[in-house]
Amino acid sequence: MGDKSWGMVIDIDKCTGCQACVVACQSENNIPINEEDHFNQRRAIEWIRVERYWEGEFPNVKARFIPILCQHCDEAPCEPVCPVFATYHNEQGLNVQVYNRCVGTRYCANNCPYTVRFFNWHAGEWPKPLDRQLNPDVSVRPAGVMEKCTFCVQRIQDGQDRAKDENRSVTDADIETACSQSCPAQAITFGDLENSDSRVAQMAKSARASHLLEDLGTDPSVIYLLGGE
Repeated sequence: MGDKSWGMVIDIDKCTGCQACVVACQSENNIPINEEDHFNQRRAIEWIRVERYWEGEFPNVKARFIPILCQHCDEAPCEPVCPVFATYHNEQGLNVQVYNRCVGTRYCANNCPYTVRFFNWHAGEWPKPLDRQLNPDVSVRPAGVMEKCTFCVQRIQDGQDRAKDENRSVTDADIETACSQSCPAQAITFGDLENSDSRVAQMAKSARASHLLEDLGTDPSVIYLLGGE
């Protein structure tokens, strides 16, 4: 399975800032519920966030929205600073987080230029009936570990297992992350960047393709499409 490189393309021109991706990610990955106190203490956790910025000058201004998540960098600054190898790059291009190995030094969060890693200050609590919506395919993390987007690795594994059982290659239809599935504007596309026939690989070749903080040389696996007509 090492011949794959999972990646994502996000079309900024299509994003409306509805934050359906944020809610879907929160539910799919058993992310703790953020209470008002967590926000006030700057301890809220959201694996994907939607930022707003303004384009143009008054009175001809336009609001733009950009979803930001772990960029799964090929040259990830977070990986070499972890003293216990709790985060590393696997053979499928994912920046992996091993929760039961993490000791919570937070070095990785300090070294991430995208601020997409979060320290879990509190053990997750889901008051009834929200406890019944927890995803059994995703672990409920204890307090004291780092969290971040995994590209819904549980869905990747499920899609690969299904294709293997049917003795065929993985296709675009086999795997969708929670954020890409929930986006009503279809602004998020996920797939194998190494497969030239995949939709995500073809979109990544667009003249509109760009990376966040490209000058840092982190080589992210998330590509943004900017400046569409």
